[in-house]
Amino acid sequence: MTTQTLVVAAVCFRDTAGKILTVRKRGTSFFMFPGGKSEPGEALGAAALREVHEELGVTVAKEDLAVLGNWTASAANELDTMVDATVYLSSVVIAPVASAEIVELRWVDPTAATDPEFPLAPLLIDFVFPALAA
Repeated sequence: MTTQTLVVAAVCFRDTAGKILTVRKRGTSFFMFPGGKSEPGEALGAAALREVHEELGVTVAKEDLAVLGNWTASAANELDTMVDATVYLSSVVIAPVASAEIVELRWVDPTAATDPEFPLAPLLIDFVFPALAA
């Protein structure tokens, strides 16, 4: 079995209550951060900004992003696939609208128990939420 690795950039947004924005893409069941793969020659930060605009209809400046971390985890919606994810944190309060391939938005409490009806990507549970709590 060959495991592929996807290099992705994602953005973590918090609302005023400290909840974290997650999204679900069409045809998938796991919630994750907005973001995705970079285009050829595109830097990860630029890819994160482009994806946020495409998926949420939100424009964020590069100055509004700070690297939270880089982790490798099992891909949530693809078998035999890992993600090498650079996750950015943004302090900008946004009013997102599900666009492009995004079919559902959900604000989650990163300290609450996971809800089996709204499964979260392993990257969030195993790495990002603990990093936010540290």
